[in-house]
Amino acid sequence: MIYLKLFLAFLEIGAVSFGGGYAMIPLIREKVLLNGWLSEAELMNMIAVSESTPGPIAVNIATFIGAGQGGLVGAFVATLGVVLPSFVIILVIANLVKNFLKVKGFSAFLSGIRPCIVGLIISTAILMFINNALGLEGLKGTISPDISAIIILVILLIASKAYKLIIKKDISPILLIVLSAVCGIILYGRI
Repeated sequence: MIYLKLFLAFLEIGAVSFGGGYAMIPLIREKVLLNGWLSEAELMNMIAVSESTPGPIAVNIATFIGAGQGGLVGAFVATLGVVLPSFVIILVIANLVKNFLKVKGFSAFLSGIRPCIVGLIISTAILMFINNALGLEGLKGTISPDISAIIILVILLIASKAYKLIIKKDISPILLIVLSAVCGIILYGRI
């Protein structure tokens, strides 16, 4: 039963998510919390680990959650579920892409989806900040800020701006991940 549940949940996520892995995070969050597969804090950790490991973030999250819920078979079915819709859609579009891009309706469709994707990513970032850094889980909860998380965020913002000023280009996300990991080890004292 868990295998079918994992497959269908991640198949739905893969089928209705446009805009890449980050745009899938709100849907993954909804499904994971609804099914009780992870807590909010565990999901935030899973997102951090998935972002830090090679591969698409949505595939990594699906694989990790599937493995946690159903072992190796769970990892396989969750991963299959999340990639199958994209695989089929890309396979079809690859054969028809030249014709699709000429159709005004399709271009309008893509133009209409872009702002939604940006909004989903921004809302997820805000929710993650509120839950993780401010420690607020719900509208009536009390704020208990995680000072270490806020310090790490400020350090990353300063490092990013300083790098841009000195080197004249954007800092690599890999460097930011390494810097945040080092800061986490120092500030949280867990080695």
